[in-house]
Amino acid sequence: MYGAPGMPLVPVGGGPQAPFEQSKQLFRYGEQALWSTQFLATAAIADTSHRLFTSPLGMVGQGFTRALSIGETNIKEGGRIPNGVAYDVFGVSCHIMAISADNDDAGADWDRLIYEQEMTQNLQNVMNNGVLQWDFTQTRVDIAPLNLCGSGGGLFGPLACSGNAADVRSGHLGNGAGSVWLYRKHPVALPGATTFSIILTFGNRASALIPNANNYGGPLGIKITLLGYYKNIIEIG
Repeated sequence: MYGAPGMPLVPVGGGPQAPFEQSKQLFRYGEQALWSTQFLATAAIADTSHRLFTSPLGMVGQGFTRALSIGETNIKEGGRIPNGVAYDVFGVSCHIMAISADNDDAGADWDRLIYEQEMTQNLQNVMNNGVLQWDFTQTRVDIAPLNLCGSGGGLFGPLACSGNAADVRSGHLGNGAGSVWLYRKHPVALPGATTFSIILTFGNRASALIPNANNYGGPLGIKITLLGYYKNIIEIG
């Protein structure tokens, strides 16, 4: 104990314990979701790969023919974590959406319930054959099949229709894709300015997506969301 009778207030030769200079960096921590969406047209998807998190907000890409809005992505720079921000991913989710048209033309909306047979076939086809992978500059790391990457809540799953359009449609609405895929012990670290993407890959047993005819079938949207922590370095001097 320093400062007791006969003892110096500081260790001999230790000097002052406080630094002479103020820190030039502050760190800001928080939680943030990053999301990106792939448009899957009604065509063959077997043995195909689709790269997400490459088309930023306001640009055209990832199967879309119109600029991506905040509903499709919040990435500001394609394939990049912003400089000065470190991001640790602890969860991945996959939300499958049905669109109200055959394509991404003006007026097409993500508002269709998946209840007809052909629509549920498209949904099941994608879930049974799709796999997510990390891609770090030509190095791929498997994440999980789509059926394990749930959406974590909301209105999901098919509705059954007993006959023609006048009949009452009934069925189960819930998150049938499982819970969010979690990196419980070892989050995936994405340092600032890291180049990355997520690859949506389909096996060779996937069938072609059934086209929209009389409100059956149609394209799908695959929205991948990353849940994570960020650390932002703020220069102050």
